[in-house]
Amino acid sequence: MAPPGVAGSAGAPEPAGAPEPAGSAAPTGLSRLAALHGVATSYSPSPDQTVPASDAAVIAALAALDVDASTPEALRRALAAREAQLSARLLPPTVVMWQGAPRAAAPLAGLPPGTRVRVETERGERFEWETEWETERETASASAEEAETGQTTARSARSVRPARLPLGVHRMRAETPDDRTATAHLVVAPDRLPPPREKTYGVLVQLYSLLSRRSWGMGDLGDLAELAAWSGRSLGAGFVQVNPLHAAVPKPPDGASDPSPYRPSSRRFPDPVHLRVEAVPEFAHLDGEARDEAAALTRRAAALSEAVLQQGQLIDRDAVWALKLQALELLREVPLGPGRRAAYNDFLAEHGQALEDHATWYALAERYGPDWHTWPAPLRDPASPETARARRELMDRVDFHCRLAWLTDAQLAAAQLSAREAGMAIGLVHDLAVGVHPAGADAWAQQRHFAAGMSTGAPPDAFNARGQDWGLPPWRPDRLAESGYAPYRALLRGLLRHAGAIRIDHVMGLFRLWWVPEGRAPTEGTYVHYDAEAMLAVLALEAHRAGALVIGEDLGTVEPGVREALERRGVLGTSVLWFERDWAGTGRPLPPERWRADCLATATTHDLPSTAARITGEHVQLRDRLGLLTRPAAVEQAEAAADVSEWLALLSRLGMLPGGGGHEQEEIRAVHRFLLATPARMVGIWLPDAVGDRRPQNLPGTWDQYPNWRLPIADADGRPVTLEELAAAPRLHAFMDVFRTRGEPRTAPPGARPL
Repeated sequence: MAPPGVAGSAGAPEPAGAPEPAGSAAPTGLSRLAALHGVATSYSPSPDQTVPASDAAVIAALAALDVDASTPEALRRALAAREAQLSARLLPPTVVMWQGAPRAAAPLAGLPPGTRVRVETERGERFEWETEWETERETASASAEEAETGQTTARSARSVRPARLPLGVHRMRAETPDDRTATAHLVVAPDRLPPPREKTYGVLVQLYSLLSRRSWGMGDLGDLAELAAWSGRSLGAGFVQVNPLHAAVPKPPDGASDPSPYRPSSRRFPDPVHLRVEAVPEFAHLDGEARDEAAALTRRAAALSEAVLQQGQLIDRDAVWALKLQALELLREVPLGPGRRAAYNDFLAEHGQALEDHATWYALAERYGPDWHTWPAPLRDPASPETARARRELMDRVDFHCRLAWLTDAQLAAAQLSAREAGMAIGLVHDLAVGVHPAGADAWAQQRHFAAGMSTGAPPDAFNARGQDWGLPPWRPDRLAESGYAPYRALLRGLLRHAGAIRIDHVMGLFRLWWVPEGRAPTEGTYVHYDAEAMLAVLALEAHRAGALVIGEDLGTVEPGVREALERRGVLGTSVLWFERDWAGTGRPLPPERWRADCLATATTHDLPSTAARITGEHVQLRDRLGLLTRPAAVEQAEAAADVSEWLALLSRLGMLPGGGGHEQEEIRAVHRFLLATPARMVGIWLPDAVGDRRPQNLPGTWDQYPNWRLPIADADGRPVTLEELAAAPRLHAFMDVFRTRGEPRTAPPGARPL
């Protein structure tokens, strides 16, 4: 471990707190080899339990890192090679310096005296210094007599004193007196991201679920801009948090696309399915047959919306995209004006090869299907001559998909501008999914950075004895470090272009991920560690450059030290009311003053029951109907009711629940009064809660048993509600009185404690 304020990044850091379990049958040296590559040999589902990872899982994870440990002889060779490599290495592939830290990074402090270090910054500036011996005074341990006289014990330590380096990702070169040399990427990051300037609240919504009268069957970026303008001006909201808007995998010829926004084709570019077609400037210039075709498509889109809003049908993303694709093909025939053409050319130049690869994948997917593993072998390599030839042949389609990315980017910019013009302090909060679809564009274009044959997930725990396999290929920590975290930097920069903040799903993945070998059960996985200092430094650097906040979704099992490390760098956490209990003590609900300040506090999320469903117990009834309960329904219902009763009793004692409860709407308002009373810097309002929606947007553990990611926002009776109806709903405005009065009940009972 590096001392506070400094860090050195190795391609595969040795994880802390991953001891070889007692009695392990691991072959001699396997745990040592695994540790040297950041692969864990055990995990702890609870503080008092350590479970060994199987040898097979460890060997498979090492194999995905190109380390052969399949036989005793291969293991000995691999261990000797790794130890020799680390012993001879002057610098790791990536070095981190936190701006304002008192010393240089730990790997530099380990260089021999007299080593010359040169840094060339992103802007071409050059810095140079030399390592040296230095005398330090140990004033902290000086005796009282020494302190009075100013005489302290001295010790010698090797150190470096670099000039103040600018923020950025630079190139570093070290030359020792005995002519050894090494180069590395140098990440210089701000020591800590600043918190929100003041406490603020905002709305959380799955964009597809928010239909307006102008939507084409699902919510779009025009609706997002309208929601931001209305909630900022009329509700005083400071932000709007949306689901991931990443580009999706297209519909296969013989089935439906995956509706989950958390399994995208690409996290680097947004999905054009979110476009408001009529808002594309070229739409106004359609004429003749093209205008008639567009009008017909608009009528069909209105019918799609009516089917969802009036007939109770589910949101059909594939049908929506089929209509929008036809319309966008028409718009492509309208010539761009000189200014628009210049803007498009700037976008192409800015995004370069990454955009070209992204668009090439979509062009090839149109011809060969949306799984690149099934394409002709030469096309599975994005850098092959055959792929270059195919790109030239399909340049018309490549350009089309580049243009879709540009149009979507422009509407995202407009939505963020709408939010800021409405007075929002933060504006849009974009969501970063934890990974990408193995068949999609990112996995094809960046396959060198992904671990072949592996999937991310979660180990067995008290809530899921079988573990989880999310079907998302993990990044290789060694390849990330070798590249100076280039794909990660580009991903963050793209997402932060038009955001006041980002939410990182499963933020613990910056520290470690559970790797599951292909074809194995999730129980047969193991953790692989990432260089958290480097991941956090890049995150802090890109967020600083964008002037954005970062929120980490840190719910569930979190290894010790993770939340502290995130807080130290200014990354806000996520606190959900029903989970905030005194787990280390009485187990009772945590009073508001004991909540952490550096978090986004909410009553629920897209993966959890709505507040109305939790208060009424309908979430248990739903799981019972779907056969998802592992205990008798009566037991589950009684436990859920006791949990809610305990919280409502606390709210009543605090004077937040006038009358003591018994009225669903007032109880939901009381829950949000409580959130406002915590020191949380951000308070999130799940938008469906404002109108009493009972249904979760996603029910974990289900696939075709429940319509995940396909439900429109509805009222307490299950009737879909448009954006226009939502904005005028009496229940919503009564709910928002909680925020207008900053949590004070209209009529507080005698003796109620003020907030």
